[in-house]
Amino acid sequence: MTEVMDSATAAPPSTVPDHAAATHVARSGSEAERMALAAQPGTAPELLYFLANDAAVAVRSAVAANAATPPQADRILAADEDPRVRGVLGRKLAGLAPLLGGRSPDKLRRLAWDTLCRLATDAAVAVRAMIAEEVKAMPDAPRALILQLAGDAAMAVAEPVIRFSPQLTEADLLALVMDPPVVETLSAVARRPGIGETISDAIAATEDPDAVAALLGNASAAIREATLDAVIARAGAHVAWQEKLVTRPSLPPRAARALALCVADHLMEALAARPELAPEQAAMLRQSLARRLDAGTEISARPAAAGDHAFACAASRGNRAEVIRLLSGRAALPEEAVQRAVRLRSTKGLVSLCWKAGMTPRCAVQAQTVLAGIAPALALVPGRDGGWPLREEEMTWQLELLAEPGS
Repeated sequence: MTEVMDSATAAPPSTVPDHAAATHVARSGSEAERMALAAQPGTAPELLYFLANDAAVAVRSAVAANAATPPQADRILAADEDPRVRGVLGRKLAGLAPLLGGRSPDKLRRLAWDTLCRLATDAAVAVRAMIAEEVKAMPDAPRALILQLAGDAAMAVAEPVIRFSPQLTEADLLALVMDPPVVETLSAVARRPGIGETISDAIAATEDPDAVAALLGNASAAIREATLDAVIARAGAHVAWQEKLVTRPSLPPRAARALALCVADHLMEALAARPELAPEQAAMLRQSLARRLDAGTEISARPAAAGDHAFACAASRGNRAEVIRLLSGRAALPEEAVQRAVRLRSTKGLVSLCWKAGMTPRCAVQAQTVLAGIAPALALVPGRDGGWPLREEEMTWQLELLAEPGS
C-alpha cells in the first residue's frame, strides 16, 4: 500500500495535454500515462471522474490523491474495492478537513463531508484513524461523524475524538461510559481534559481498574470527595490507584488520612509529604516506615485469647454485627473505628484491630474476609512463623488513625 500511496502522491508533470489528447490518454494510454494524467491538478474534472473507474489500482490511487478531483469522483473512490485506494483518499480528505469550513460552497462541502462520513466506517483502521486525527478538534465537523468516530472499537480511531472533540457533550460522554463499545473506551473518557463530577462518578462506579487509574491520573478531572472516599475504600487491592492518589495535585485531608490506612509501603514516604496530612501524622508515618525498614522482621503473634473461639464462631456464621461488637469491645475502641476500617476495606486497619483485641493473626484473616469482603488472596496473612504481618509500631499508628474523629 505504501508504494501505491507514494506513487499516487508523486509530483505530476508540469504540463497537461490538450483535451483531445488527454481524452485519448484516459481511454487508450498506458498505465503510466493514465497515472500521470490522473495526478495532474489541471486535468479536466470529467476525465478525473472517468479515471476513478480505471482498472489499475495505481491510476485510481492517483485520482484519489488529486486535490482537484471532483467530490462526485471521491464518492466513487470511497467505495473502491481496494483498501489502498480508500487509504489514499482518506489521507487526502482528512488533510483537507480544516479547509471544509463555511467558505466552501455548500454543495461541495456537503459532498466532501458525506464522503468523510462514509470513510469513517471503512474496514481499514488506518483510514478511520487518519480522519479522526484531523477532525478531532474541529468545532464544525458533522456531529454524526464525531459520534461515529467516538464510538469506534479501535482506540487509534476513538481516543483522539473522545479526548479532544469540542462537540462531545456531557451526555455523549456519559453514554460512552454507560454502554462502552469496548472496555478501553472507559479509559479514553477518563483521560479527557476537564471532565466534570458526573462523568467522574460514572467512571468510578464501573470499578474498571485501568479506567479508575486513568481518572485518578487526570489532574484536570473534577472528582467529588465522596467519590474519592469510595475509590480509596477499594484502593487496597489496586496499587496503581494508590500511586495516582498519592501524587494527585489536590487531595482532601480526610481522603489523605484514609489513604494512609491502605497505601503500599513504597508509597508511604510520598504520602507523608502531602500537605494535607497534619505534621504529627506525617512524622508518625515516616517513623513507622523507618522502623519497619530498619528491623526487617515481623513481631511475633500473641497467645491465643479466650475470645478467639467466640470471634471464629461469629465469623463462620457471617454475623458481621457480632464480629464488630467483639472487636470493638476487646480492642476498647468505639464501634465506629471498626466500621471505618470495614468501610475503607483497610487490611492493615483490621489486622491492627485484631492485634489490639488480643486475638490471633488467624482471626485477623477472618476479619478481613468476613467484615470487609476482601478476597483471601489479597488479605494480609500471618508470617512464616505464624506472627503478625505488620510491626507493632505500624499497628499502633493504624489504630490512632482509625480512632481519630472524622477520619
